[in-house]
Amino acid sequence: MISQVLVPMDNSEMAKEALTYACENHPDANITVLHVVGKPSVMGGVATALALEEDIEAAAQERSQNVFREATAQAADYDIEITTEVQLGHPARAILNKANDFDIVIIGSHGGSVVDRLVVGDVAQKVFRNSPVPVIVAR
Repeated sequence: MISQVLVPMDNSEMAKEALTYACENHPDANITVLHVVGKPSVMGGVATALALEEDIEAAAQERSQNVFREATAQAADYDIEITTEVQLGHPARAILNKANDFDIVIIGSHGGSVVDRLVVGDVAQKVFRNSPVPVIVAR
């Protein structure tokens, strides 16, 4: 029986599909939504902005609130309360590091642009290939 479900989420529609799948197919399980914020570095994007923050963890938590707010509301439509967690680092690595604590990982695929498939879709592929627990890729 599946009692612990990990659903990695960003702001994408496919991540929302993964949470929908989890809620519909595992309504009695403990569902944890994980949002991974890029590891701080001076090389670019959200990670650069994080690197400039005094309290990196608080800033990462703040940047995750929109994802968590939407996920909580989405799960509430199924009368399900979720747990949320934020991690810093490379998304695939962070997901794989947490996977052992769960029975299954349900992750959204990405079918958008070529860039989405190369960058974001690569996360789902790495998780699928390297996870120590079963992975469902929701579309």
